[in-house]
Amino acid sequence: MATIFSKIIAGEIPSYKVYEDDKYLAFLDVFPLKKGHVLLVPKQEVDYMFDMEDEDLAGLYIVAKKLAAAIKKAYPCKKVGQAVIGLEVPHAHLHLVPLNDIGDLNFTSEKLKLAPEEMQEIADNIKQYL
Repeated sequence: MATIFSKIIAGEIPSYKVYEDDKYLAFLDVFPLKKGHVLLVPKQEVDYMFDMEDEDLAGLYIVAKKLAAAIKKAYPCKKVGQAVIGLEVPHAHLHLVPLNDIGDLNFTSEKLKLAPEEMQEIADNIKQYL
């Protein structure tokens, strides 16, 4: 059974894409903690991050490094935090979130509710720095 992320990768569900290559896709989290909150997923459907092949896991983090630099330029912050929770969707994914405070990475916080136009603007802002 395909996950929601596999459906996004296949184009069956629309997303605000930030980055894509043959192995990875990055798109905005539709329930963001902060403006600039990006999800990075491998295109291969793997449930658990640490079940990924070493080369693929390393590649994911190389892409994450590029994305973090772009996010930080688009949304100035102290650091871009990363989180792997892995319980909500059975498809490995990395959250990249602009941080100015440790509370910025609290997933129990109320999520932002942004209009589609604002989401597209955020995606475009990040893409310009890649």
